[in-house]
Amino acid sequence: MWNDNAPIYRQLKDKVVGMVLDGLLKPGDALPSVRQIAAEYQLNPITVSRAYQELVDETLVEKRRGIGMYVTDGARDKLLATERERFLREDWPVVLERIRRLGLDLESLLTPAAGGAA
Repeated sequence: MWNDNAPIYRQLKDKVVGMVLDGLLKPGDALPSVRQIAAEYQLNPITVSRAYQELVDETLVEKRRGIGMYVTDGARDKLLATERERFLREDWPVVLERIRRLGLDLESLLTPAAGGAA
């Protein structure tokens, strides 16, 4: 489940972010407890806490003392804006350069590949 390309806490944070973006976690939903995640994925609780703290710092999750962590209102919209901006800044230029290098045009990109599903 975990890869060596990024710290585990970052991968865990990204997993929660993905769940919010996919609508699996909605505003007001509780995140699993630090202990539960640590036990389920055999992680150090400090690693889980660090991932959760980053989510709190970004106001995507709020800590309710004694009862847990909850997804904040507007978390998905905030994430969509951030992720779209990051995609356009970091990923899109790489994709665009590859499109140019391969000599692809808009029509060929929008037409299903020969033999591919429509």
